[in-house]
Amino acid sequence: MTKAELYKKACMLPLLPGVYIIRDKADTIIYIGKAKRLRTRVSQYFREGVPHDAKVTQMIAHAFSFDVIVCQSEFEALVLEASQIKAHTPKYNILLKDDKGYSYVKVTKGDWPRLSAALQKDDDGAEYIGPFTSSFAVREMVETAQDCFLLPRCGKDFPRDIGKGRPCLNAHIGKCMAVCGGKISCAAYNDAVQGAVRMIRYGKKDIVRQLKEKMDAAALRLDFESAALLRDQIAAIERVAGGQKVVRGDEGEMDVVALAGTSRAVCAAVLRYREGRLADKREFVFRDTADIDAVREEFLPQYYLDGEAVPRTVAVDALPADHEALHKALEQARGAAVNLYVPQRGDVAKLVTMAYTNAVERLGRESGRCSREEKLLEEAAQVLGLSAPPRLIESYDISNWGDGSSVCGMVVFKDGRPWRSGYRRFAMKTVSGTDDYASLAETLSRRAAEYEAARRGEKPDGPQNQFACLPDLLLIDGGRGQVAAVKAALRGTALENVPTFGMVKDDHHRTRAIVDDRGGEIAINRHRNIFTFVTNIQDETHRFANDYRKRMMKKKSYAATLTDIPGVGPKTSEALLRHFKTVRAVRAASIGDLEQVRGISHKMAEKIYNALRG
Repeated sequence: MTKAELYKKACMLPLLPGVYIIRDKADTIIYIGKAKRLRTRVSQYFREGVPHDAKVTQMIAHAFSFDVIVCQSEFEALVLEASQIKAHTPKYNILLKDDKGYSYVKVTKGDWPRLSAALQKDDDGAEYIGPFTSSFAVREMVETAQDCFLLPRCGKDFPRDIGKGRPCLNAHIGKCMAVCGGKISCAAYNDAVQGAVRMIRYGKKDIVRQLKEKMDAAALRLDFESAALLRDQIAAIERVAGGQKVVRGDEGEMDVVALAGTSRAVCAAVLRYREGRLADKREFVFRDTADIDAVREEFLPQYYLDGEAVPRTVAVDALPADHEALHKALEQARGAAVNLYVPQRGDVAKLVTMAYTNAVERLGRESGRCSREEKLLEEAAQVLGLSAPPRLIESYDISNWGDGSSVCGMVVFKDGRPWRSGYRRFAMKTVSGTDDYASLAETLSRRAAEYEAARRGEKPDGPQNQFACLPDLLLIDGGRGQVAAVKAALRGTALENVPTFGMVKDDHHRTRAIVDDRGGEIAINRHRNIFTFVTNIQDETHRFANDYRKRMMKKKSYAATLTDIPGVGPKTSEALLRHFKTVRAVRAASIGDLEQVRGISHKMAEKIYNALRG
């Protein structure tokens, strides 16, 4: 069947929930999906002019026929979709594959054993704890155990290197017991290693109590060095526990899920917390798509309804469109109540941010863009819904003063960093009085006119002229009104289609959100990197605009001082300041120096000289 025929068939479907099954010419199932309204969802695939990402476009190109199964409810459709995907594993459905092997905690043999993370078992006589599905979790466990029990992590060989050289920095800052100093017995060291192993195996529940009992016993037998070591270990455990990202007072099961995307891929990161501590991390990368909402809607049911253990709590960065049906399906799979929600504040909200950061980092590694700025711009594109990272950003802010005059500062960020050679200043030419909307409209109209003049060859072209460059993003200091004024001014110009957003501040003059000309707000406080980035841009633009206003005020003040001299008007005052730069320099000039200024006669030079010294 052709695409037009498939569309005609889809328009005949009912507006009821159900599952649709798309096949290729070989009658192979290539995609299975669910829909709240079958006609609406399926017809979107085959209607001309509807944009799709790369994955969906490829699927549509191979589609030849489809079937549907009408269900009684969206919940039934969700469960049926999950079972059908599991049975047929269609090519274009999300495949939940992460690139994990197994990881272990390695404890070497000998009188002075060491702890480390290992990716595989070797036949070396060492003890291996595991396997664990996450190498990240293993590294976290090993580092936490080393911190808590002050175990060395250097390359020294014990007992060979004991007493040779001075202890390292870790010993001086209280992160190592300094075995190399010769004051730690082999028995005390082994006790510490075994304590670390117990903590890895069973958690921290009873460790502190056992250590306190040992410390008291050591003090009673006057073994003060051992007691001091145990005291330091207890303090280290309490310090590490206080700084860990855990759910305070919650010993239950919880998964934290967040998704991040670029223009080419989406990553879902799952942090698994068990008994109040991070037990595992999993990441799933879905290529050839930028639709985070669609991935979220497919990912969560496939992940949990395909045999994955459903925890008591699932904290997510956003709920999918079918969250009510998903919630019901999760509770059915668990056989008990499940709390599926978006945390707004507190420790769990911080964990969601942590999961999101891990997803962003994974996408950075996937794309090979590992610099901080590259990852930041990729994240900005995803948050703002841009088709590509905004490599050239222009930001504008109006600064006013008491006499009704206004100026505008234009700041440029190139590849995520301030590009000061591109900064520009605008003094208002047509706007009288204090009117931010009109001032922004004039500024951006002039900006667009400069770009068009460069395109026509009337102005310099190339990177040396910032006005000859087309920005990828415009940021305006202000809200919906300011953005609307700018969009209206740019209508019909070459800058009309440049994405434009406003930077809104709260009552404390801190960046709160990003808005578009329709008034829609994008909350950026959860996206910590983007929040900091936008705040820096806004602060730099405000600083630059205010600096220009202060300079203009100073210049006006200087000019007013000179125009008080009889016979010196604005043009003569401007010529003097252009030549001498400051009133102080004019005052220090001789009559001969003053005569060097164009338009000033000997008689006028004498008058100025005498007036400034009178």
